[in-house]
Amino acid sequence: MSQVLVISGHPNLDASNTNKVILNQLSDHFADIEVRQLDRLYPNYQIDVEAEQAALVKADVVVLQFPFYWYSIPALLKKWIDDVFSYNFAYGAKGDKLKGKDLVLSFTIGGPEESYNPLGYNHFSIEELLKPLEQTAYLAGMNYVKPVYTHSMVYIAGVYNTLEEVEARARSHADRLQTRIEDLIQAPENRISKFVTQWFAQFDELPDSTDDFTRYLSADIKWSAPEGTFSGHDGFRDWYSIVKRTFKPDCHHQIEQIEVRREGNHYAVELRIRLLADTYSESTLRGESINLLVNEVWKVSLDGTRTTIHDYHVDPVI
Repeated sequence: MSQVLVISGHPNLDASNTNKVILNQLSDHFADIEVRQLDRLYPNYQIDVEAEQAALVKADVVVLQFPFYWYSIPALLKKWIDDVFSYNFAYGAKGDKLKGKDLVLSFTIGGPEESYNPLGYNHFSIEELLKPLEQTAYLAGMNYVKPVYTHSMVYIAGVYNTLEEVEARARSHADRLQTRIEDLIQAPENRISKFVTQWFAQFDELPDSTDDFTRYLSADIKWSAPEGTFSGHDGFRDWYSIVKRTFKPDCHHQIEQIEVRREGNHYAVELRIRLLADTYSESTLRGESINLLVNEVWKVSLDGTRTTIHDYHVDPVI
C-alpha cells in the first residue's frame, strides 16, 4: 500500500474538537500512515527540515490537516511550508523531490457555507482563497487533489453549535477524506500517472544499468522511437545504448500532458513530453542543447502492484 503522510497544522491539537477526531479516525483506518503533529514536534517553531523532508520523500499521498484561520493556514503550518519546501528540494534546478506526489488539503472551517460567496460576508469562495496553496503544489510538481473541507466546525458553548454536532461533522469529514485517499491509492489512472512520473525521473539520470527499466517491460515489448524500431529487452538495451551515447545525464523530461484510458485488459497512455537535454559533441546531435517536444503512446497493464509496458511509441512534434 502507498505511504500516507498527514501533517497536522493545528496549533493546539489537544484542545481541538474536530481536527483531533479526524486524525484519530484516519490513524485507526489506515495501516500505512504517518501523522506528524507539528504543535508537539515544534512548539518553538524550530522545524527539523531534514526530518520533515525525509518523511515527505517516503510518502505517496501528502495530507495537510488544519483549521482554516483567517482565510489561510495556521502560522505553524505556514512556517513548515516555508522551511521544508526549500530550493532544490521542492523547486529549482534539482527540486523534484515532491514531483508526482498527491497533495490533499483537509481543513475545518468555522463559518457557514453561505458566507463564502460574493454576496456573503466573506465575499470569496473557498477555492479562490486556496489559490496560493494550489500554486504551491503546482510549483513543486505535485498533483493538486480536490480539497476536503467542512463548514460550521466551530463550537462555542451556548453561542455556536453543540459539541455533538461538530464531532458528528468531523466524523463525516474523516469518512470523506478516507474515501479520497483510498481513491488516490487504488485508482488505476492515478497509479499509472505516478508510474509515468517515476519512470521519467529515473530516465533523467540515465543510469548505466537498464535493470530499473526492463523490469517494467514485457518480454516482447515493441519500442518505436526516432532512433528506430526495437523488440524485447535486448532491443530496448540496443536503443538505450544509442540514447546513452547521445544525451548527457541530468536531462529533464517535462510531462506537459497525460491521458489514461482503459482499453479492454490494458490501458492506453497518451503523453506530451518536452525533453530538455545536453548532447555529446561526438553524437549525431554534435553537442547541441535540445528542447524537443514529443508525443508518446504506451500500452500498459496492471497486475496487483505491478505495472508493465507492452508497447512504447514516440513521435516528435514537428
